[in-house]
Amino acid sequence: MARILVVDDAAFMRVRAAKVLEDAGHEVTQAENGLEAVKKYNEWRPDAVLMDITMPEMDGLAALKEIKKIDPAARVAMVTAMGQQAIVMEALKSGAKDFVLKPFQPDRVLAALQKILAA
Repeated sequence: MARILVVDDAAFMRVRAAKVLEDAGHEVTQAENGLEAVKKYNEWRPDAVLMDITMPEMDGLAALKEIKKIDPAARVAMVTAMGQQAIVMEALKSGAKDFVLKPFQPDRVLAALQKILAA
């Protein structure tokens, strides 16, 4: 299965997403902000990234842009709350392949992952 980096400043969201992905057979590592995400991406080179948009240190949009500089083929799905459509559109223009709305349903996370891995 795939190696997935889950990025969210809320520990319960990271743990929940990681459990869904691990239960589906994926290998998961976690980061709690954009800076840590860029560092872990560079070290671990995951097959896909599931990344929150709103985080301290470095937000998901800035981290997405940094990851795309490291690896233009990076596969990233953004996780967002309702009402962040403009940011989602910016993320898609910056190279995100999909997005998942919070609070997410496990099947939606798996569908987004399948979509970005096929991209």
